[in-house]
This record gives sequence, C-alpha cells and structure tokens, in this order.
Amino acid sequence: MIEPNSRDFWRATLALCLGSFLVFANLYITHPLMPLFSEQFQISELQASWSLSLPMLTLGISLLVFGPLSDAVGRRKIMILTLAGAIIAGGLVGQAQNYEQLLILRAVQGFMLGGLPAIAIAYMGDEFNRKALLLAVGFYISGNSLGGVSGRILGGLITDLSNWQFAFESIAMGSLIGLALFIWLLPNSQHFQPKPLGFRQMVQDLVDHLHNPWLLGAYLIGGLNFFIFSNQFSFITYLLSAEPYFLSPSLLGMLFLTYLSGTFGSAISGRIAQRIPQALCMLLGIIILIAGTLVTLIDNINAILMGLLINSFGFFLCHSMASSWVNRHALKARASASSLYLVFYYVGAASGGFYLAPFWEYRGWPGVVLGSVLILTVTATVAGWLYQRERLDLQCRQA
Repeated sequence: MIEPNSRDFWRATLALCLGSFLVFANLYITHPLMPLFSEQFQISELQASWSLSLPMLTLGISLLVFGPLSDAVGRRKIMILTLAGAIIAGGLVGQAQNYEQLLILRAVQGFMLGGLPAIAIAYMGDEFNRKALLLAVGFYISGNSLGGVSGRILGGLITDLSNWQFAFESIAMGSLIGLALFIWLLPNSQHFQPKPLGFRQMVQDLVDHLHNPWLLGAYLIGGLNFFIFSNQFSFITYLLSAEPYFLSPSLLGMLFLTYLSGTFGSAISGRIAQRIPQALCMLLGIIILIAGTLVTLIDNINAILMGLLINSFGFFLCHSMASSWVNRHALKARASASSLYLVFYYVGAASGGFYLAPFWEYRGWPGVVLGSVLILTVTATVAGWLYQRERLDLQCRQA
C-alpha cells in the first residue's frame, strides 16, 4: 500500500489533484456568465442557472454508471477516457448556435466529467493506507476548489476580453495539456481486485449503501450542503452584477477566489480529523458555513466577500470529511459507495436553485440566506447524530 510522503504518494496525489482541477475548471466555467446569458439569450435567472445545473445533474447520474463499472474493469482507464471526452465536449460548446445547443453539449460534457470523481477516491482506497488516504483526500478536494476557482476566473476574464465561445475553446485546449500530464503521473493500480459486472449486483450494492446509516448520514450532509452552497454563489452573481455593485463577468469570476479558503480547509481537514472525530469535523464545517452565510447579510462588498471566504472554508472542511467518511464506512463496493455520495452531492447542487429561487423572488438575498440556514440546520443535526451514534458504538465495543 502507498505510504504518506512516498514517491508514489506524491505522484498519485498530484495526478488526481490535476484531474480534479481539470474536471471542475470545465464544469464551473459558466458560473460568472449567468447574468450575461440572461441578457444575451433573454432568459430568467433560473434558466441561466441550467448552464451549470444541467451538467451537474448529468454528472451525478453518470456516477451511477462509472463507479460500478470501475469495480469491474479498473479505475485508471475510465478516468483517462472520460476526461478526454469531457474536454472534447467542452470545446464543442464554443460552437453552439443557441442556448438549447449549449445546454445539450453541457449535458454531454457533465456526463463525461463524472468519470474521474466517481473513481478517484476509490482508487485511493485501493492503493493508499488509511493515513495516506486521509491526507490525499484533503489534497484531492483542494484540487476541486482550485479547479472551480480557475474555471470561473478564466471564464469571466476571457469572456470580457473576447466572448464566452472563445472561453470554452481556450479552456478545452489548456485541458488537453493537463490530460497528458495526468496520464504520465498516475501510477497503474497495484491492489485493485475486479469483480464481475452485473446489473443486479450493482443495484443491490446501491440499496445496501442506502441502508447503511453511516453512509446515508454522510450522503444527506454532502448533498444538502452543496444544495445550498453552490446555489448561493449562483444568486449572489445577480446581487453583485446589479445596483449598486455592477460587477462585470471578469470581476464576478474573481469573486470565486473566495474558494481558496476552501482549498485551505480541505488541505488541513486530514490533520484536524487526527485530533477530533470526523463527525465533529463535519459539524464544525457546517457551523462555520452558517456563520459565513449570516455575514453576507451585511450590505457591504467587503463584508460579503468575508462571508463567502468563511462559507468556503466551512463547506470544504465538511465535504472533505464526509467524502473520506464514506470510504471508511463502506462495507463493500467502495467505488459505488463513493459514487452514490457524489450523486447526492451533484443532484443536490442541480436542484438547489429550484428551492432557493422562490426565496430570491420573495426577499432577494436575505431570502436566500433564510432558505440556506433552514437547510443547514438540518445537516448540522445529522452530523451531530452521526457523532452520537459513533460514540455509542465505540462504548458498546469497549464494554
């Protein structure tokens, strides 16, 4: 098994961080462009959000395919092929003639982007020991946030300098170079044990995961947290593009630099989990996320940015812990267990706009904050329940 700080640890971790970076740079490119899409295509805020929600939805659906498939045929080849397909689809988005074509191509791209997230943590679970896994997951999720930041910044900046079509084409070209590095760095699997691929077994594995309370709690936390967090950023682009802020697409892209605090939160999450239980780490992250959400109510751009920094740190701290929690508590079929977590995660993000839209229409940003706190209170309760359940389970085993 791969040990922490070994040569293979850093090669594999760097490769998976790079792959994660490419996935989320391509996924989130449209986030700062939504006000522009509303104006150019004459569509509502909710319709413009589909440019991100739809690929998130198809990404979530694809996890049900790629995770179980990798349990049978292996991890590495699927990650490479799907990443290549996603990059090609992203380049074609730049050729879309209308919003309907853009959405179709984004849906295809989202499906292909699911290959790497469905498998990456299962690959780590196969190849890394427990200590190395905790450290690597934190770095890997840092790649998520860095990719998301970069895709948003580049999407806004290139659009301001040229147009949104060229933004897609440019990011696709850069991603091809990243794919070549990913292939070179990622070691071949040494400890993967294939199992026969069967639809009945695949469904049974998913049902068993949903009946595992340790996993179901983490699924609800990850899905509902992202249900709120991702869509907060969608609506805040409308808040900051209007009076009195009037931010351009490039400046809206810069807004997502606040994700860098999430990168830091992910990177240190493994160290925090070595000091306090993982369930308490998740609860801590949610409390921080609630606090940051409340700070954004202050009617000042600096306060809003500070609130988003706090939000990102709390969200990614919790997400890192929930991801590794699933791998730790999966009794079998780790890839499908991790995939199901991400299904909840991305379907949550894809549907959160429908939940928050009425709050936005009723009270604007304060309404979004209210809707957010209601859901985050639920996830905090689930995290507290997991902590109590784990503590009681430990006491029973020691008795």
